[in-house]
Amino acid sequence: MRVGLYDKLVRAGATRREILKGAASMAAIAAASGAGLGALTRPAAAASELRSKILQIPGVGKGQPTDADFQKVGELCLEATKANVKEGEFAGVELTFMGLNNQNLHNVLFRGFLKPWETYTGAKISWIDLAQADYNARLQQSIATGTVDFDIIEMGAPFEGDVCGKGLTSEMPDWVKKQIDFDDLVNYLKPPVGTWDGKQYRVTIDGDAHNFNYRTDVFADADLAKQWKDGGATSEWGVPKTWQEVQAVTKFLKGKKFKGQDVYGYLDAPKPWGGFGFYFLGSRASAYAKHPDDKAWLFDADTMKPRVNNPAWVRAIQDVIDALPSEPADQINADPNTTAFQQFLAGTGSMIPWWGDVGSNVKTNDSSVIGDVTGFSILPGSDDVYNSKTGKWEKLASGPNYAPNCAYLGWGVYVMARVDADEKKKKAAWSAAAHLGGKDLSIWTAMYPSGFQPYRNSHFDIPEWVAAGYDEAFITSYLKSEGDSYNHPNAAIEPRIPGIFQYYSAAEDILANTFAGKMKAQEGADAIAAAWEKLTDQIGRDKQVKLYKASLGM
Repeated sequence: MRVGLYDKLVRAGATRREILKGAASMAAIAAASGAGLGALTRPAAAASELRSKILQIPGVGKGQPTDADFQKVGELCLEATKANVKEGEFAGVELTFMGLNNQNLHNVLFRGFLKPWETYTGAKISWIDLAQADYNARLQQSIATGTVDFDIIEMGAPFEGDVCGKGLTSEMPDWVKKQIDFDDLVNYLKPPVGTWDGKQYRVTIDGDAHNFNYRTDVFADADLAKQWKDGGATSEWGVPKTWQEVQAVTKFLKGKKFKGQDVYGYLDAPKPWGGFGFYFLGSRASAYAKHPDDKAWLFDADTMKPRVNNPAWVRAIQDVIDALPSEPADQINADPNTTAFQQFLAGTGSMIPWWGDVGSNVKTNDSSVIGDVTGFSILPGSDDVYNSKTGKWEKLASGPNYAPNCAYLGWGVYVMARVDADEKKKKAAWSAAAHLGGKDLSIWTAMYPSGFQPYRNSHFDIPEWVAAGYDEAFITSYLKSEGDSYNHPNAAIEPRIPGIFQYYSAAEDILANTFAGKMKAQEGADAIAAAWEKLTDQIGRDKQVKLYKASLGM
């Protein structure tokens, strides 16, 4: 079914079920994801002339963007700034911006986007660049010592308890909300995300959830299908729908060849990554641990008792231990950057969870060799799910349990309260943040390598992606995996509580020893739980319970 026809049917009042009855290709995509059409049911909006122009810089399939491209896009998107700021208005203002330089993205792009802004406004920006593994430690040091040495920060929502909760951020002015078209955000990124005590602090520039990325050619290969059957498999060869199937496929592929090369299944990321690596265990665990009748999955909501050592999490840890011998050599030393950018994009491995960066990078990153053979879905489910309230595993009448991991809630740009005493500097800082969070600039970052994935309702206009050079079937699958993750009724939601990355970092250190064989799965999980209990007591248990419940909407 063509997307244009689908949109017409939706506008005419047809239900998704009615459309799907006569749309085999769309039904196949829905079956692969384990969820409904979600955000893709919105009517497509005609792309503006500006958006069409910037999306051809440099053009999908025409090489990876350069700094010159970043500057060109930034300049073309300056009109919204000019409506609020006079030329040269910020002359003499100097701002310091702290963010990532991960994969030569994030701050690297921001520099280019903001150079024309600096030229127009007269302000100057200096940069503090951090590797992802160093981010949490650097931020926590600034908070603990009271030495915030930056005016603007690129930060994720999980840190809002540590930063906004301590009064370190500047409240967003109303003119910024209008400039960035705040209401265009997807629902799960609207307040309370980006707020603290009812005040808005964040310019959202990203929307995060882990989706499932897989090699369509591997799972359509006739030779592998025959070997699968000959090996005694009772199911058909194809893309795994559950973690139990992921494990079986990964072990089956050990020692197999595909197109003359070694072929591997799932790629784990066991190496600590400054707390961010814990999300990858979380993505293995969410379908086991997040029961549809329970909003909590990391802690008990009433007591903050950790659940990380319950049978669901222990099973996920054991899965990693059991799968590593079937993965590439030295996988124990792979962090998430390795799995996505050095392995999967380069053709090693056939399944990984990751944020949405993989979807755009397979088509626009110069290192990618799999742009035409990548498919997407929400994270795999589980044949059963652990019920923390009854202490038992359950098989749901509806089938496998799916629980997409809405990991990190996306990056945002935050202005620090230290600029509030200087109105000119404050306006300059918010203007820079608003430029980076602009609606038109955002579609470019969603389509090209940036470190960011779709996060606005307007990002789900399939014809706009097709006009930019994306294949329709590919981008439909990709955007569906994103939208269905955001909108899933059993999504595993990120808790915005103080110290969350201290919990994650402590877990990573213990997991590294566990995956290396120094501890059994249950022993490692128990050690993590003990460390988390100490952290909760240090921060304040009653306070954490209150904030954890609030973050879950309880």
